[in-house]
Amino acid sequence: MTIQSVDPLSRTEVATGVPIGTRKSALALIQTHHVRDLLQRAHPDLQFPLLAMSTQGDKIQDVALSKIGEKALFTKELEVALEDGRVDLVVHSLKDLPTTLPAGMGICAMLEREDPRDAVVLNPRHASLGTLDRLPPGSVVGTSSVRRIAQLRRQFPHLTFADVRGNLNTRLRKLDDPQGTYDALILAVAGMRRMGWADRISQILPESTILHAVGQGALAVECRLEDTRIFQLVKPLVHQDTQLRCTAERAVMRELEGGCSVPLGVYTELSDPTPGARSLRLRACVVSLDGQEYIETEHTIVLEGTDDLEAAERLGRLVADKMRRRGASELLASIRSP
Repeated sequence: MTIQSVDPLSRTEVATGVPIGTRKSALALIQTHHVRDLLQRAHPDLQFPLLAMSTQGDKIQDVALSKIGEKALFTKELEVALEDGRVDLVVHSLKDLPTTLPAGMGICAMLEREDPRDAVVLNPRHASLGTLDRLPPGSVVGTSSVRRIAQLRRQFPHLTFADVRGNLNTRLRKLDDPQGTYDALILAVAGMRRMGWADRISQILPESTILHAVGQGALAVECRLEDTRIFQLVKPLVHQDTQLRCTAERAVMRELEGGCSVPLGVYTELSDPTPGARSLRLRACVVSLDGQEYIETEHTIVLEGTDDLEAAERLGRLVADKMRRRGASELLASIRSP
């Protein structure tokens, strides 16, 4: 997909269309174009102009995300535009969206999820190795996620992990730089596929190796809670299974007061053990930054078909409670301490 610059919306566009807010990054624009195309297909009589902007997280490129200390790094500016009416809805990567939203704001749709797992992208000089465990001792693996570092440091103590910032294009340029220091990157499978770079993925890391971020791979549409018109417009985009899984994941994060600055990993799975009865499994872990302390639990519930979202929410709270009883709160508190 060709990405073009997006000019500020004119008054006419705002008056006659349904303006959509988005970040300016190439991946964010691809995701937002996807949502706009779906809305256009569902409502051919409406226009959906885009307003693209940079967020604080986009502007700060020389500091690790975990050290900035702001929960709404990639969403605040967009939500201000939503609040003051410059846009009627905002498209987010769900993993960037805090579990507690500003007053008057809510998620009106979660779209069908792409693969939520993490991927290994090897430097071309290591392409023949194929997997992370085959990298030589001391190899430098780039990632901006403390969740990834903590879990992978536990699994692969022979590797060195280093922060890498920037959009996907920038990170891959750093990886491929002949004078660069990175031997591999850990990136989201979803982002690589949406950018059309699936062929660069050397390995998709399984649940047994690393649990993914809350909401990873899912897109969310945020709007004003009072705007019932927008809720109806985006209703065709709602993907029930994604909503169930991500509701459980976000509930455990909310209960543990986690975020991008703490090493919290999750994994959810829907299955059909018996005809007419589905189950939802949620697994979660918290890991110390050095990978030495590891607290994990999981639980499975049967969905009755009524109030399933409430059941998913309860599952998240139940798993969080189990983790707290095993010391997760104390571990997270020690990680947050300066």
